[in-house]
Amino acid sequence: MTSSVRRGRAWGRPQRGPAEVEITGDDTALALVAREQPGARVRFQPEGSDLARALGLAEGAAGGDLEVPVDGLVFDAIALKDGPSMAVNAVVLGVAPDRLRWRAPEFATTVVVDGRTRFEGNAAAVVVASGQYLRQADLVPRGHPGDGRAEVQVYALHRGERRAMRGRLGAGTHVPHPRIHELGGQVIELRVSRSVPLEVDGRPAGRVSALRLEVVPAAAWILL
Repeated sequence: MTSSVRRGRAWGRPQRGPAEVEITGDDTALALVAREQPGARVRFQPEGSDLARALGLAEGAAGGDLEVPVDGLVFDAIALKDGPSMAVNAVVLGVAPDRLRWRAPEFATTVVVDGRTRFEGNAAAVVVASGQYLRQADLVPRGHPGDGRAEVQVYALHRGERRAMRGRLGAGTHVPHPRIHELGGQVIELRVSRSVPLEVDGRPAGRVSALRLEVVPAAAWILL
């Protein structure tokens, strides 16, 4: 079985023991395991998982004798009732890029990465990702689920540029772009001028006005 993650670069190791957890489901199901049993060795049978595509793990398949680490994104969101939680693939503020239409509003945005302000301005979406794909789109071509780093994309596109961007998402050719700001680091702090939609691992998760995310290296080990 091959992986699309960093072709030509060694990643993972021979399996060091039996699976400690066996799950079938999507990225939310995997994130729950990573949050509740950090560092667990997981036999993951994906159903609707974007992360599985980056791992090269086919739908409905079960892993073999290789194990690879996947990072978590633990986040604390102002205005959410459940407190800190975790994602394993992608978190989106605003309207996700594959759904970004002309009418989607912008909002004043500040992005702080590892203690440094890296972006201040208007944007319609901010993506923080450990993985690479979202709903079949190659959203974050640089995404690596196990490199201990989060990739950040800030979508400050003109309204007339959004349709063309969506058309390039499938092949990941929407970046580089002068108005899609690509950043990266371990601790990401986002502040916006008003409450905006939050999406976590492909699922709606309410609305927020601020978000802090931190990478948790090797939040789980997936058998491949």
